[in-house]
Amino acid sequence: MALPIDFITRTRALLGNEFDRLEAALGADVPVSIRINEKKGTPAPQAGAPDNRVAWCETGYYLPERLSFTFDPLFHAGAYYVQEASSMFLEQAIRNYVKAPVRCLDLCAAPGGKSTHLLSLLPEGSLLVSNEVIRSRSNILAENIAKWGNPNSIVTNNDPEEIGRLTHLFDVIVTDVPCSGEGMFRKDTDSTGEWSVANVELCAGRQRRIIHDIWNALKPGGLLVYSTCTYNTEEDEENIHYIIEELGAEALSIPVKEEWQTTGPLKYDHPVYRFFPHKTKGEGFFLAVLRKAEGETEEIRFKSKNKKEKGKTVPATPEAVKSYLSDANLFSSEWNGNFLRMHPESVRQVYPLLREHLRILSAGICIGEAKGKDFIPAQELALSTALHPDAFPSVELDWDNAIRYLKKEALLLPDDTEKGYVLLRYKGFPLGFAKHLGNRANNLYPQEWRIRTSYIPEKVTTLL
Repeated sequence: MALPIDFITRTRALLGNEFDRLEAALGADVPVSIRINEKKGTPAPQAGAPDNRVAWCETGYYLPERLSFTFDPLFHAGAYYVQEASSMFLEQAIRNYVKAPVRCLDLCAAPGGKSTHLLSLLPEGSLLVSNEVIRSRSNILAENIAKWGNPNSIVTNNDPEEIGRLTHLFDVIVTDVPCSGEGMFRKDTDSTGEWSVANVELCAGRQRRIIHDIWNALKPGGLLVYSTCTYNTEEDEENIHYIIEELGAEALSIPVKEEWQTTGPLKYDHPVYRFFPHKTKGEGFFLAVLRKAEGETEEIRFKSKNKKEKGKTVPATPEAVKSYLSDANLFSSEWNGNFLRMHPESVRQVYPLLREHLRILSAGICIGEAKGKDFIPAQELALSTALHPDAFPSVELDWDNAIRYLKKEALLLPDDTEKGYVLLRYKGFPLGFAKHLGNRANNLYPQEWRIRTSYIPEKVTTLL
């Protein structure tokens, strides 16, 4: 890998003789790591055990080789998420400072690594709002959160400034801000050609604007988690110092173990945490936790209904829908046109307000769509951890048929399969629905989610 000369000069000035070790590490193989979805009962991977644990993440594991993720049905089922190991350090910030239910915002959330992690970490009863400003990326975010299956979530597609108008709504805001990406050089070697000192300065300024835009939405006494995947001090320590000096925040320390080999501040003396690939098994990462100064919280008024929707007739909720969930009493229903969603209490409390001000892509669980006398169960329901396991007859697919299903190809189900809507599983994990008509089955996998490639590698390696 040819590193930019300015990057070498600047980073060597920061690290001294240690830079040679960093440069050597950037030429080495990229570690592969995943987080398993314990709510779905995913077992710990045995490959590489007993040294395959990510030390700072209870559900994080290194894999000895890269799996054929596209061709692993369990990946599509949300049984695990492929995430860079260093960024899993977010877990330590949350576990140390979030002890009770909160409203949390993941501001720059696509493609969903930190959001799915937060959904596994936040105390029961918490709400996560995951936002992505770029529309195409926000759809990928919504898909990945649906696959993870936790209903205590809302996905939005808004500019930080728009969310910042929601005064004091959030207890925690996670900002993995867009950065110059120095920590991803070996993962994306093309990024070295896009790097420049001017871009570093541009990113640092943009990051400060993002924090300014969102600061009003954080409650007094609330937590801001600031992170980047870059090494330079302009985007890291200098921005933390700026937030402390200009916005009155307090930087908080996180207990770390010596064997994690994290690096502290390279400028100023605030508690910050860095991962370098020559010291830890992962990519470059920087994180700091800041607490907003205490003060009076402004009251937020919630509207129970949109004025436009008052008096609007909605389809009757099918009685059978209550049997779709393990505990329907924990949810309230919300029609959006012909689509029925179920909202847990955490979503219900803020949904009217967010609907007034933000573009919502998904909230809670989409249960299905009313079409005439028929009610078609939705993919989100199939993948939700709230789904009652016996709500639908199910069929276990082998790998070949699971891939056909995920490609949205025609399926033949066993002759003794009940007619109607059937839940398809792979190794016990729900993949989605099909409608069995007797002589054939309609594949209901979402068109936009399907595996598009016709190529299948000769050797396919999967998690289980």
